[in-house]
Amino acid sequence: MKKIVIIDDEASICSSLTFALEDDYHVEAMTDPEEGKKRIDSILPDLVLLDLKIGAVDGLNVLEEIKGTHPSIVVIMITAYGTISSSVEALQKGAYSYLTKPINMDELQTVIKQALHFKYLHEQVEQLSNELEKKYRYEELIGQSDGMQQVFKLIDKVRNVDSNVLITGESGTGKELVARAIHYSGKRKQQHLETVNCAAIPEHLLESELFGYEKGAFTGAVSSKDGKFQLANGGTIFLDEIGDMPLALQAKLLRVLQRREVTKLGSNSTQSLDVRVIAATNKDLEEAVREGEFREDLYFRLHVIPIHLPPLRERKEDLQLLISHLIKTFNKEMNTEVSGISKDASRILSSYSYPGNIRELANILESSMVFASGATIEVEDLPLHLRSAKPQVKSGDGDLSVFVGLTLKELERQFILETLEYNDGHRKKTAEMLQISERSLRDKLKQYTSSTT
Repeated sequence: MKKIVIIDDEASICSSLTFALEDDYHVEAMTDPEEGKKRIDSILPDLVLLDLKIGAVDGLNVLEEIKGTHPSIVVIMITAYGTISSSVEALQKGAYSYLTKPINMDELQTVIKQALHFKYLHEQVEQLSNELEKKYRYEELIGQSDGMQQVFKLIDKVRNVDSNVLITGESGTGKELVARAIHYSGKRKQQHLETVNCAAIPEHLLESELFGYEKGAFTGAVSSKDGKFQLANGGTIFLDEIGDMPLALQAKLLRVLQRREVTKLGSNSTQSLDVRVIAATNKDLEEAVREGEFREDLYFRLHVIPIHLPPLRERKEDLQLLISHLIKTFNKEMNTEVSGISKDASRILSSYSYPGNIRELANILESSMVFASGATIEVEDLPLHLRSAKPQVKSGDGDLSVFVGLTLKELERQFILETLEYNDGHRKKTAEMLQISERSLRDKLKQYTSSTT
């Protein structure tokens, strides 16, 4: 039976409304608005009949409080003849409808049925929306594309095994989210997940961060400290940007992985480990192995189960799902009410290549929502570099694109980089396609890197 709460300062109206509705609904009536709000918090009714003037209390303020804490509750306002104009404000503040005194009981029954049906339809839409989003997500990962569905399947397969996992993909594609999804959906979820960014910690500190140290092991070691491996014992350690780990430390890491034990700096005793290892990189580790920048034995030790995250430009069918999810997330964080993006703004976002991937998309949307003056993100709310982008011209097979108006030098740079992306970062294939030597390709890539720093 649906629950209805009535709040009206006239006891006679409370009694008559209760009598008219109690055969079909569970009805509770209060003349005190504070008591009414407490009862609403307690029983969470489906519908509230609320007087516009409850003694000295403004019913609009009560309406705002109810909708603020329980937005799914349907509220119908009751107003006297002389205050019908206030009903417009009530509707703007979230009321479903309003009735005028004296109340026509047939009309009341009709409006209540309509309101409850509206609530039912709204809940159904919300449920379907949540189910659709759940279908295309894994933890905080979202995607309906074939590439992301394959990632979800791999996570399902590996989450309850202890094999090492190597996650590859460009910066901003969500490699840490994959690591978190594996850990928190698997058998080790009750234990620690420890994260180490191998590129963010200075080389002389990384070893102690990973393996810990004893008091007096080096200047400044005033007390003993456990490393990330000790803290992750029984759980998972995530080694992010593993491709940036110095070669000397790679050898020590390999020994830990082989022996399943760790020794603190300054100690002669070892500690046994039961740790799931997940590593991630945005580098081509096979290329790094060939160039002597990464140990081959460590690569094969980590590369037991590979998971590759496709860049956003290769999963454009996920773009609208991601935009919708990010707008909902930022609305909660920023206390905004942005409902979507205009067609023109959507067209620009759809044609952009996102070199920074999902991280860049999130930054674009957060910035746009700050500048949005209405409920919709317009073109003028987008960052300048998107609004001023030059038109794209697609190649014959549609795989590559260039911008009209680039200099030959800029064109060469973009063509080389896009060809490298087309070949999934494999330099040998890229050099063969461009009919240049690998050394020439390496020199040009170093030149492009140095020109952006």
